[in-house]
Amino acid sequence: MYIEKIKLINFRNYIEQEIELNKRINIFYGDNAQGKTNILEAIYMCSIGKSFRKKREKEIINFNKENLMVEINYIKKEINNNKIKLEINNNKKIFYLNKIKIKKLSEILGNINIVIFNPDDINILKGPARNRRKFLDIMISQLKIKYIYNLTQYLKILEQRNNYLRQIKYENKELNIIEIWNEQLAEHAEIIFNFRKEFINKINNKINNIHNKITENKENIILEYISNFENKNNYLVNLKNNINEDIKKGYTTVGIHRDDFNLFINNKKIDIYGSQGQHRSAILSLKITEAEIIYEEIEEYPIILLDDFMSELDNKRKNNFLENIKNNQIIITCTDKIEKDNSKVFNVKEGKVLEEQWKE
Repeated sequence: MYIEKIKLINFRNYIEQEIELNKRINIFYGDNAQGKTNILEAIYMCSIGKSFRKKREKEIINFNKENLMVEINYIKKEINNNKIKLEINNNKKIFYLNKIKIKKLSEILGNINIVIFNPDDINILKGPARNRRKFLDIMISQLKIKYIYNLTQYLKILEQRNNYLRQIKYENKELNIIEIWNEQLAEHAEIIFNFRKEFINKINNKINNIHNKITENKENIILEYISNFENKNNYLVNLKNNINEDIKKGYTTVGIHRDDFNLFINNKKIDIYGSQGQHRSAILSLKITEAEIIYEEIEEYPIILLDDFMSELDNKRKNNFLENIKNNQIIITCTDKIEKDNSKVFNVKEGKVLEEQWKE
């Protein structure tokens, strides 16, 4: 799988730009705030359906413009002429897949498979549990349509249940009606839990070998899945037992929406005992493992997006990392020019991309 061409119109600081990519390594270099990360953001949005940045999506449209367009031509399963187009007009976001309008945002997932690396990834391990759930959700959603559907339904039902909990608390609504949402939550939660458990197992089957290479066999690594869900019947009992606490707090206190995972290096929790270097190595191993799992699932190498990531690594980690992704299309942003074999190099300045050279 690889991207052939990207077209941007009114996307952040790009007025109109077309970029033709190499199927192997593409290097975008330039000073900060010139538009390098915007290119990765455009690819990410056409793959995942939303930005990896936290800012409001209406800010993506170029200043003083009313709409934007992103178009990505890509090859998958050796089939040409695959195209995803994103339009945002009057704050309405519309995707097209091969010229057909996408009705549900979830339908965009799994068409362009990506793994992104950026300096903020360290917060997956250091930050709150929602960061780790997001990591799992994005990885699994790219591969399993059933997971996307059940996760979406679960979150909708959870919101409805939470709203009714507050109505019980403040408006004395009937308590027994809550059982309708309990049954629905349990049904979807069981499916989500089984998918997450399966993928945590897949990660554990691969990550230690990858991490051994990165750390020269000095460290062992393992993930531990944390969930208060066991099975559907057990979850229904927990919901019933926690109903008073849920009413008091106004939200559902148990369920897969509170799942987490711990990561251990040499049997020690990394968030407590891990050094900065160990955190970097661990997230590197986790993302490489994600890329390998995607390859095994779809028999295509995912596209690797590296947002100013190489600067975070020493030479050993860089070499080990690049060796692990040698078969993927790689799109790199950096401040200093990098020269690699089989690469295309672009200079980015003030929202304009200039191709400098192509090495074969």
